Amino acid sequence: MRLEKQADLTALNTFGVPARAELLARFSSVDELRELLAAPELHERPQLVLGGGSNVLFTHDQVGVVLLNEIPGIFVEREAEDHVWVKAGAGVVWHDLVMHAVGKGWGGIENLSLIPGKVGAAPMQNIGAYGAELKDSFHELEALRLSDGERLTFSASACAFGYRESFFKREGRDRFVILGVTLRLDRHPRVHTTYGAIREVLAQRGITDPTIRDVSDAVVSIRRSKLPDPTVLGNAGSFFKNPVVSRQQADAIRRDHPTMVAYPTPDGRVKLAAGWMIEAAGWKGSRQGPCGVHKDQALVLVNHGGATGTMIYDLSEQVLRSVQERFGVTLEREVNIL
Repeated sequence: MRLEKQADLTALNTFGVPARAELLARFSSVDELRELLAAPELHERPQLVLGGGSNVLFTHDQVGVVLLNEIPGIFVEREAEDHVWVKAGAGVVWHDLVMHAVGKGWGGIENLSLIPGKVGAAPMQNIGAYGAELKDSFHELEALRLSDGERLTFSASACAFGYRESFFKREGRDRFVILGVTLRLDRHPRVHTTYGAIREVLAQRGITDPTIRDVSDAVVSIRRSKLPDPTVLGNAGSFFKNPVVSRQQADAIRRDHPTMVAYPTPDGRVKLAAGWMIEAAGWKGSRQGPCGVHKDQALVLVNHGGATGTMIYDLSEQVLRSVQERFGVTLEREVNIL
């Protein structure tokens, strides 16, 4: 076991903002994690579990210990005629898991291609994109309870998935370490191309009978065209959630803003496009010193170089106030503020 003191976290968050951890410890197995948790140096210290650092914004140094989850492995738990149950360690890069599934011809997560981060963060956020969410393919996960080291299994219902939400982001926050996630994938996949941008890319490529590989390639192309590469321009993807409002409120906003982008939800409410609202409020492509709003996607806040987490947070506050004043809608941050 090796504990690194005053560890630099700049390279461990995709915003690339400076922060330090009082202690940093890496683990790649349950036994290593339990050994760490039993170490006297960690006794009664605050603990933060970090994966790929792709959905966090550090606004200050971290007191206590940062536990870096590096549990590896992708393997088949069981198979049936129509499905295969695949388990991945929480430290596996999410896109690597998607590419593994696509390579095997197993469908269900191809629409989630190129989402940054690791497998352990996927159920916390109930990641989603281009007409799909993790919960659509989720079977169960294993987690270790920090209070007593017990290893528990959580079903989909126990995870209480919502829109970019789960039990682990709410009541279970900072109480569990996700160890591995099991997905139920399709052996005879049916592609999902209802999202307009996917259909457009497939049509441009002359593909009329797409495979899951075609869909994955299309999603990768779309994401690369719209979202900045965090290795080039610091960011954490979509910073804000798309707000869901009543139909009455949506109709009222549309009367004043006829071009508003919105989508009906199954429960009769309306999901508004936060990116459209931010752009309509004049923020797209704006810059405040070393941070700003991305020129191609207003949902994305970026670090042009030298920004601190506090600078980016302050910018997000200004965006929130501006959208509230213009549309009467309060946006929520999707990124975890630390």
